[in-house]
Amino acid sequence: MTVVKVMELVGDSTKSWDDAIRNAVREASKTVSNISGVEVLNMTANVEDGELVEYKVDIQVAYTIN
Repeated sequence: MTVVKVMELVGDSTKSWDDAIRNAVREASKTVSNISGVEVLNMTANVEDGELVEYKVDIQVAYTIN
């Protein structure tokens, strides 16, 4: 029987939301094996002088355990 667990993470980047997602998954994969999917729950950004300077994502990462 396969069991899927889900954990919620926040990733950030100074480049893009896509990069923030990748950073969060990359960090999670250092301690969690068998990541099978990602769901983006929320995306936000910090703004300075009218420019986006930091992108943040709230994601759920699914992974399987046996």
